[in-house]
Amino acid sequence: MVRGRLWRLSNPALDPAERKRLVQELMAARRAVRTAKADPEALRIARSRVEAAKRALGERGAPWWTDGAPDYNRRMVANTPYADWFETVTAKDAD
Repeated sequence: MVRGRLWRLSNPALDPAERKRLVQELMAARRAVRTAKADPEALRIARSRVEAAKRALGERGAPWWTDGAPDYNRRMVANTPYADWFETVTAKDAD
């Protein structure tokens, strides 16, 4: 969760070596986005690489879990069933 928004984690079933390779690709793609700002075509390609890496990691696209739980990715926690839990966690952190 970042600033009250839920973000999906990577698929924990990924092989560690594959996860490492995908994370390295994601970081390289993000660097390419940063350096491609002046070139629209390079920017499009770099953003496409970011999307592909995130989907391969399981952070976007179809949910990787199989228990039927809904996907609240990118939703504000206050607008999900996790709102009460989040309040108790943040209250404990404030103590």
